[in-house]
Amino acid sequence: MVLIFNGIRLYKHIRFKKAQSSNSSSTRRAQVPSQYEYMLMRLCRYICAATNTGAIIFLDIESLAVVREWQAYSSKVSDMDARTDYLVTCGWSARPYGGASFESFAKVFDLKKLEQRQPIPFHGGAAFVAVNPKLGSTIVLMSTHGQVQVVDVAHPNTSALHSPFLGNHMSHLVLAPSGQAWALADNGGVIQIWALDRSHLRYTEHAAPPEFADEDFAPPSIGIDSDLPLNTVGMPYYREKLLSAWSEDPIYEVGFPPPRVDPEVLKNLLPSAVGYRASNPKKTLRNQLDRLSIVGSNGMALTTPKFLSEKTQGADGEMDKGRRISDAEVFTNTNPTGSIKANVPPMYRLMEIKYSRYGVDDFDFGYYNKTQYSGLETHITNSYLNPLLQLFKYIPLFRNLALHHTASSCLAESCLLCELGFLFDMLEKAEGQKCHATNFLKAFSSLGEASKLQLTEETSPQSTLEVRIQAANRFLLKQIGMDYQRIAPGDGKLDQTVVSHAFTNMRCTSCYHETLRATHKSLLDISYHTLSLNPRVRSSTPAFSRVLKDSFERESNQRMWCDRCRRYQLVQSWETVSNVPPVLMINTGLNKQTDGRQLWSIPGWLPERIGICIDKGRVLCLEGEALRASQRSRPSRPLNVYDLVGLVADVNSGENQKSHMVSLINGMMAISSRQPQEEPQWHIFNDFLVRKIDKDEALRFATRWKTPTILAYQHQGGSNIIDDGWRDSLDTTCLFMNWSLNPYNVPQQNWPCVLDPATEQPGSGTHVPIDTEFVRLQQEEIEILATGDRQVIRPTREGLARVSVLRASGPHEGLPFIDDYISISEPVVDYVTKYSGVSAGDLDPTVSVRPLVPLKVAYKKLWLLLNLGCIFVGHGLIKDFRNIDMFVPKAQIVDTVTLFYNPARSKRNLSLRFLAWYLLKANIQSETHDSVEDALTALRLWRKYEEFRDAGVVEKMVDEIYTAGRKLNYKVPEKVGVVGGGGGLSVPVPGRGRDTPDVDSGVSGPSTPVGKKTGGGGSEDFESPLK
Repeated sequence: MVLIFNGIRLYKHIRFKKAQSSNSSSTRRAQVPSQYEYMLMRLCRYICAATNTGAIIFLDIESLAVVREWQAYSSKVSDMDARTDYLVTCGWSARPYGGASFESFAKVFDLKKLEQRQPIPFHGGAAFVAVNPKLGSTIVLMSTHGQVQVVDVAHPNTSALHSPFLGNHMSHLVLAPSGQAWALADNGGVIQIWALDRSHLRYTEHAAPPEFADEDFAPPSIGIDSDLPLNTVGMPYYREKLLSAWSEDPIYEVGFPPPRVDPEVLKNLLPSAVGYRASNPKKTLRNQLDRLSIVGSNGMALTTPKFLSEKTQGADGEMDKGRRISDAEVFTNTNPTGSIKANVPPMYRLMEIKYSRYGVDDFDFGYYNKTQYSGLETHITNSYLNPLLQLFKYIPLFRNLALHHTASSCLAESCLLCELGFLFDMLEKAEGQKCHATNFLKAFSSLGEASKLQLTEETSPQSTLEVRIQAANRFLLKQIGMDYQRIAPGDGKLDQTVVSHAFTNMRCTSCYHETLRATHKSLLDISYHTLSLNPRVRSSTPAFSRVLKDSFERESNQRMWCDRCRRYQLVQSWETVSNVPPVLMINTGLNKQTDGRQLWSIPGWLPERIGICIDKGRVLCLEGEALRASQRSRPSRPLNVYDLVGLVADVNSGENQKSHMVSLINGMMAISSRQPQEEPQWHIFNDFLVRKIDKDEALRFATRWKTPTILAYQHQGGSNIIDDGWRDSLDTTCLFMNWSLNPYNVPQQNWPCVLDPATEQPGSGTHVPIDTEFVRLQQEEIEILATGDRQVIRPTREGLARVSVLRASGPHEGLPFIDDYISISEPVVDYVTKYSGVSAGDLDPTVSVRPLVPLKVAYKKLWLLLNLGCIFVGHGLIKDFRNIDMFVPKAQIVDTVTLFYNPARSKRNLSLRFLAWYLLKANIQSETHDSVEDALTALRLWRKYEEFRDAGVVEKMVDEIYTAGRKLNYKVPEKVGVVGGGGGLSVPVPGRGRDTPDVDSGVSGPSTPVGKKTGGGGSEDFESPLK
């Protein structure tokens, strides 16, 4: 409700406006009739209205009904003021001889009890009154001659009287909102300001620096002649968008240019009734036109590379690599078309994966990356976190902690710190090859708190990407700290690395009661509220170190509960910093800061190196020459020097395109490399696009399309500390134990035979046959184009359902020591039982008789075998490990697909079933697949390959297999005994539930032809277990 009372003019009505509801903008206006003529009004517990008869009417705020009427004076009310529980008035009283004079008492009315209290004597005649805004019982009285009296209503006998000589008659008395000063105005136009203490005077609690008018300088005299350079005439400063900055919407492609008219047609033109005519030269087919390019396009858009299956292959078997990013001028000197902004380089644009009928594996990721740093794919939900994950990876101290934690005994299913360690290790082993963060993003999405905070793409469709990734940064740092404490509750290494400690001081502005509270932060939000930018004065622009200092010592004013006042009051708070961690993560907070964006647009405003010093709770930040001078002078206080590791930037390619994130990282600098580097080498990570850029490009921000969101600084003491000691402290307990989510449902024969820690320790060079089975979590999404072509929008997404790892030697050769079924929380759209051997009940912990484990447990077992140096033997392992989200170096893979592959004969890969039928006379996969059987078959095929290699007849046997395959269309015949194949014998393996070929069954395939043996009888790559 809004009350309207203009000046001191007489009103016979009160006009008010009341909103019907908080959700409605409609208003209701009404006039309340009154028998009084009001002169003054004050609003407190009631509406206190003074009439022209000396009475004061108390009205209810909601209904405007008269609550109480008090006849304060016999004439009129001169002034009144109300605060909290008291109303204090001054007025005239009628005299017997006629006329009126000021009362020598200031009258007090208790608004809480609605009764008059003892008046306050003031012999000079009280003409003006004001209540202290901070001390509700303290009032200031003033006469027309300038006599001032300060008195407490609760103790009216104690007062302070001031009698200055002011000369003129006084006309106004006003107290400052802080209560520390008051202003006296006289009828001569003079205002005097009185203060209790001039040294600490504040007029308001939220004081802002005064804005003064710009000083008017006379423009310099410029002589206009032919020798005058045009840049002598300066440009004005502006904040608004210029009219000349046209939108990109009017710029669009109009299609191909019209076809050229054949010169022979032009030569034979003959006039006709309408225009000209000529005979058809018949150089093309009917309705056929030459494909034309847009004139002047010059490769304006980023050309999508060919699929790997479409590329030609030379006679030497090498694939035609096609154009690469380092050879393409399209990434540097081009002007985009369409709705893309004209100054956005192509390497910053949104990257999209194209799919062929072979899926994502057919996409040429190498076209976008020729560096030693691996990018991350984008076809996964919540992949907006890719740039932040890349930034975490290249912070050495953070990387070391994550990998050491991953190597511990942690088996928590949703541990993000373990998932980060898995991801970091995969990126390092890949060395520039494609990777994806599926497992991390799946664990991130499974956290209920992430959904509550609207950090997932499903729960935050309306929030901007900039706000979401900054909130995700805060959440990840908090969650990672909790994950670390779960395994090492007494270890403070992570807190010492990323957490800063401070004390928050809070002071009530009413009673000045102060409280102190300890705070811990793993993230610093930059605050721009203290900036006072003058666009006309360049020297007023604050440096980054100044803004950083203000962000550490943040001050705020907000309404909070005061224990002493027992009510909500305005509370001032400021922070006193105790320490700054070695890793400094910063959120720029530019989503609502216009002034902050102007700072970032200044070239060179973000420094590569800063210095931070803590002195008695105060923060000193240095940069540039001031930092270098402080380092040379050897300051008495310890100075911590930080280097910029990298940043995450928000890129808005066009007005009609969604924004996306990229990370800019100094990967080759002395910060994150194993050896110090003399020169920094910045790289841009735009999902799977990775390219080297110069420092100026990385640290230059155009607020129109490129703004920083997250910064990462690291202490110089952590540079080049790449700790690989976690490899020597791997906790391999899970490899020697059986563990399941449903132990009471699993019969004894379904448990795998675990390794014996005394005799079966896996190590470097240990061969382990492996096979995996997958189920479909999402079907393929396709789109039929107007041409009738089939385009894949989103490929099939699969989830690991079963993994089996066998022994390759020893008394238990061929027996699995890992045979885990994976508990999947997502809905399974297709179990593909025919190819996976997994049925619906196998993955349900309530009914399954198979040993079910979380994905994290199965993944960690394979990760441990990988880092122990084991060599995996299997069929089609490249695709299997990709679906598992694990990168295994080629030196640790023996893949029977590549062993029996001859690209000169055919590009076709031979199936495991066909190889087993032809070489081993084993009939496998006749009804369904079994991972133990497939892994055992791969082991036998590798041994057969070893025999062929020792005999020197590998090429001959491979040619023979392809010849037989072409005759049978690479399918196993239904009849037994065709082309050396056969039914084969099957020996049941205990505990597997089905017949699988046994290694020692005595069944062999085609006899190995006698050939010339190699001198060493072996190979550097493989060691035959038959020797």
